[in-house]
Amino acid sequence: METPRANYPDEIPHLFATAWNARSANDIAALFEEEAEFVNVVGLWWHKREDIRKAHDYGLKTIFNKSLLEVRTVKVKLLSNALALVHARMRLTGQTATGYVHEPGDRSNIFSFVIRKGNEGWRCVSAHNTDVVPGVETNIVDAQGQLKAVDYGKP
Repeated sequence: METPRANYPDEIPHLFATAWNARSANDIAALFEEEAEFVNVVGLWWHKREDIRKAHDYGLKTIFNKSLLEVRTVKVKLLSNALALVHARMRLTGQTATGYVHEPGDRSNIFSFVIRKGNEGWRCVSAHNTDVVPGVETNIVDAQGQLKAVDYGKP
């Protein structure tokens, strides 16, 4: 199989989703530079391509082995001829039920990719995945020490 390569910035989210849906941590990692950074939806922070590959290999085998990642909207902001910020709204379905999590439900998220153009096309320098939680503004830690999404405008 050929290593994924982005010839244009807006291809990165689509290549990421294709690799995700193929359960290919190697193809996900190939989208990143060697010294890349990745922050997932709960703030786990991976440094370097190999760490990103290992984390996704685990997740795609254990947590997301039946999931489907769909790209909804992509917006590119060119910062220079060789640097771009790419935001992508995506939808995740089919997350694996396990243990006490019986029905994980569908999720909407926004990826932020910082990408750089090199001799081998566009590659990610950094990526950050954020869950979209409708109807809330921020997270707080409640009196029981639990993280909770809230809306300050609602009583």
